[in-house]
Amino acid sequence: MAENKLIFWFDFTSTYSFLSGMRIEEAARQAGVSLEYRPFLLGVVLRERGWENKGPAEFPVKVAYMWRDLERRAAQYGFGFRKPSVFPRHSLLADRVAIHAAAQGWVAAFTRACFAANFADDRDISDEAVLADLIASCGQDAAQVLAAAVSQPVKDRLKTNTAEALSRGIFGAPSFTVGEELFWGDDRLEDALAWAKSV
Repeated sequence: MAENKLIFWFDFTSTYSFLSGMRIEEAARQAGVSLEYRPFLLGVVLRERGWENKGPAEFPVKVAYMWRDLERRAAQYGFGFRKPSVFPRHSLLADRVAIHAAAQGWVAAFTRACFAANFADDRDISDEAVLADLIASCGQDAAQVLAAAVSQPVKDRLKTNTAEALSRGIFGAPSFTVGEELFWGDDRLEDALAWAKSV
């Protein structure tokens, strides 16, 4: 693996991964940094860290701040945001589609489409019909992709990604790694890109 490759660790249920996912491809291109998308199961990581019951919903003032912060930051970056009517939404199938898309070369487009569906258009990304629309919008055959997304190799890849996230010390999303260096949070994306350029 090239040392200056930036790996983007994300889950479609993650609010701040939305901010990174919408802008990371262009940011990496402008920085001249190679980029790899690595979906993983955030819920599994939180459970393994003993944090499964420590979500922001336990702290109403914090969750209210989060939604307002997302609105401000999305506006700053120049893309839309709408608080989802259901949160969190089940993201397993969407994450599996992203695994397949990464192997086929269209993961950046799908990632943006899926995050926008969830956090800008308030669409249910756990719904196969919604995912089929998003897949088609990326110029792919939805039926074929959805079948591939539930294949054993894709399931195994997502499990492997999640295990690797744990082994790398990842504890939240979005996370970014450059070699062994770990960065956490959308507000560290630029730091991660700068680090990748420096090595």
